[in-house]
Amino acid sequence: MFLENTVNQKEQFGWIEVICGSMFSGKTEELIRRLKRAKFARQRVEIFKPNVDVRYDEDKVVSHDSNEIRSTPVPAAANIPILADNCDVIGIDEAQFFDDEIVKVCNDLANRGVRVIVAGLDMDFKGNPFGPMPALMATAEYVTKVHAVCTRTGNLANYSYRKSKSDDLVLLGETEEYEPLSRAAYFKAMLREKVNKIDVQDPEQLPTKKQA
Repeated sequence: MFLENTVNQKEQFGWIEVICGSMFSGKTEELIRRLKRAKFARQRVEIFKPNVDVRYDEDKVVSHDSNEIRSTPVPAAANIPILADNCDVIGIDEAQFFDDEIVKVCNDLANRGVRVIVAGLDMDFKGNPFGPMPALMATAEYVTKVHAVCTRTGNLANYSYRKSKSDDLVLLGETEEYEPLSRAAYFKAMLREKVNKIDVQDPEQLPTKKQA
């Protein structure tokens, strides 16, 4: 795939792989693929996800095309090392929803010799870096950025545009809430939102000089 053979066999450290991108880009699908390959190789695998993510199933990591693998929901990143004892491979989905402790957890696991595979949104719906993802990408040995297809242009999409009017940072949803957009389409959509928010008064309702 992309992992070079270890030259110094005495160094038995693990590593971190990050799979990132917009919604509907195949992040979870790629995470599940890698974890299933590890299971097929009879490696000891555990998968975790934040317990707020119950869109498809409470106890499974499920991709948008219904590919799934059993997982353990946890309320905080600190729970992962306790439940990940004696594992060869650890998978973590929706990492952007975890607290910043997830960065230390992943690095500690890798330093113990564990292969850590993390999937998550790299940007929120406003186009800003999302939660702990930038720090995870910076400390990871391998970063894979996957793309969706823009629903408006057909080009590569790397932005998750929120169609609803909610300003909450965390809003779980699917196609009814989000759509993947290219840079150009996202810029136009956000510009249109700003224009629509401008309060334009009717000239006939403006006060005249005499009224002022």
